[in-house]
Amino acid sequence: MNTEHPAWMMIQETLNTPQMPQMPQMPQNEQNKTTKKHYRTIWISDTHLGSKGCKAEFLSDFLKQHDCEHLILVGDIIDGWRMRKKVFWPQSHTNAIRRLLTMAKRDTQIVYITGNHDDMLRRYSGIEFGNIKLVDEYVHHTADGKRLWCIHGDQFDGVVQCHRWIAFFGDWLYETVLHFNRWFNQLRHRFGFGYWSLSAYLKGKVKRAVNFISAFEEAVAKSAHEKTMDGVICGHIHHAEIRTLENGVTYYNCGDWVESCTALVEDFEGNIKLIQWVKIDHVQSLST
Repeated sequence: MNTEHPAWMMIQETLNTPQMPQMPQMPQNEQNKTTKKHYRTIWISDTHLGSKGCKAEFLSDFLKQHDCEHLILVGDIIDGWRMRKKVFWPQSHTNAIRRLLTMAKRDTQIVYITGNHDDMLRRYSGIEFGNIKLVDEYVHHTADGKRLWCIHGDQFDGVVQCHRWIAFFGDWLYETVLHFNRWFNQLRHRFGFGYWSLSAYLKGKVKRAVNFISAFEEAVAKSAHEKTMDGVICGHIHHAEIRTLENGVTYYNCGDWVESCTALVEDFEGNIKLIQWVKIDHVQSLST
């Protein structure tokens, strides 16, 4: 087995890039959260560290104010696709990595599931670094005995699997939309308006996007049912959701930390809910 450490583990020692422009101020209701909350398990996906769209400051703040026994990273944590084109790694992204490593040092068991944007790590699948385990998929047992299949989800995206050039083009197009969205939100912030996501708006309004999300959810849940799982937890499509399908499988999607800033959490009774860390004006709040 190749014991060479993945390059991303050495990022904080090797990168020395300029600071990222300051993010919009944290909403007041979020700033007042000073008491750390404890959960049995937290799931996070699609942080896309290494891309300009990553909300690393919000991610670090979320991790600082939450504690857990198990932290499951459900893919696309490092954006290798973006970094192959151009290295972008400001201090805020290093801070997020440090926060994860601090949690591992304090005995949080971290499972890192590889995704399509960090597929360069799949060659190291199965390796453990202290309290960090690198895998391609994982079965989580909840406090009330349910079996949840954790997988990034790109395996069920036909474009990623069969037409990678289209996937790369789609990734470029998505990054372009996010670039426009950043400038647009800077203007909204000057006039006192909250964050507004063009991509999330289009996902909810464009019929083909809605149909794709629905088909993706059904395909993932069908495979989980065939594996006799009680539920499936994934990411990939940047659309946070919890719903039970007709086959009895509960579908969970973590969302992302590029736009929605959402996470799944499990309490010590086995109940799972979505947390939306940053409010988006046109999207109904997911937190409870």
